[in-house]
Amino acid sequence: MQDDAFLVYAHMALAHTLFSLGEFVRVREHVEQGTALYDAQRHRSYAFSQGKGAGVNSLTLLAFSLAYLGYPAQARTRAQEALTLAQRVSHPPSIEYAFSSAVMVYQLRVEVAEARAHAEKALAVSREHGFGFREVLATIFFGWTLVMQGEVAEGLPQMIQAIAAYRATGAEAWRHYWLALLAEAYGKAGQRDEGLTALAEALALVDKNGERFYEAELHRLKGELLLSRSRDDHAAVAASFHAALTVARHQQAKSLELRAAMSLSRLWQQQGKRPEAYELLAPVYGWFTEGFDTPDLQQAKALLEALAG
Repeated sequence: MQDDAFLVYAHMALAHTLFSLGEFVRVREHVEQGTALYDAQRHRSYAFSQGKGAGVNSLTLLAFSLAYLGYPAQARTRAQEALTLAQRVSHPPSIEYAFSSAVMVYQLRVEVAEARAHAEKALAVSREHGFGFREVLATIFFGWTLVMQGEVAEGLPQMIQAIAAYRATGAEAWRHYWLALLAEAYGKAGQRDEGLTALAEALALVDKNGERFYEAELHRLKGELLLSRSRDDHAAVAASFHAALTVARHQQAKSLELRAAMSLSRLWQQQGKRPEAYELLAPVYGWFTEGFDTPDLQQAKALLEALAG
């Protein structure tokens, strides 16, 4: 039909699906094609008919893909642009979606205070407008931020209850991601077995549903929990870290590759294999051109200096 409004929607729908599959490069391509067609004035009615504005949708998808592909500064910029646009069009579902999407970007940047502030705002919008399902998702995020800031007794039960409520709706989408956040929270609480159980369920969901955008982190978190539980099972720990590296490299997810490389480098450092650890991590860190203020890149730099010393 060559209707540009429909084409925008088609590109965004495909980009969403590709993101779930972990095909981040193609996400960026389709978002850029859709964005080139989008006109805020001509497509205003489209924004309301599709639940959230196409402009907000495209910016958040672009932020997601940039965050995973290794451009954390650009990802943060696009997430903030989505918020500005959502507030300008005064469309509550778009505003809530932009806040929740910003949480995901800040979660990947490991900026917990920013993630918490945006989760609180997403919760407020959801409660004000009766967005019950979206409130559940914002509660998972908010609970995670509480746990990461040391408020385990308050945050962990919120996460458990919200994930149960999400499951009770019959929803399956992104459940491996919610379980990964829960596993990380369990690890923070010292409940390693519970965390490993959550990861086992998440990995089974990856195979069942084909959603893979957080697959690399599932393997890496499994390795970290196994290592914290016992220092003796280095073979299983290394296998998990190698699996994380393989997935991240296949997806060209540089942010997750950096995390996996750091985890494996630390393991090798403990085993006295400092040259091998340095050779693994150095080229991954050297690839980055931005985001050097983020915790992951700061930790990678410090680890490289320790390995070179």
